[in-house]
Amino acid sequence: MSQRRETVEHPFGTMKARIGATHFLTKTLPKVATEMALSVLAYNLTRVMNIVGIRPLIVAFVA
Repeated sequence: MSQRRETVEHPFGTMKARIGATHFLTKTLPKVATEMALSVLAYNLTRVMNIVGIRPLIVAFVA
């Protein structure tokens, strides 16, 4: 349980703090799933930009 907290809870806390995703703005499961997917995509892109850098990321998108 403690290992799960270390690996899983950090992204959700970061999304809540940075993106302001404290609650879902939509209703129904498909819309909530889409909203969550977009939040996770934004979180992952932010991580990639911090780890790899912006220029290599742009090159990867264009190529």
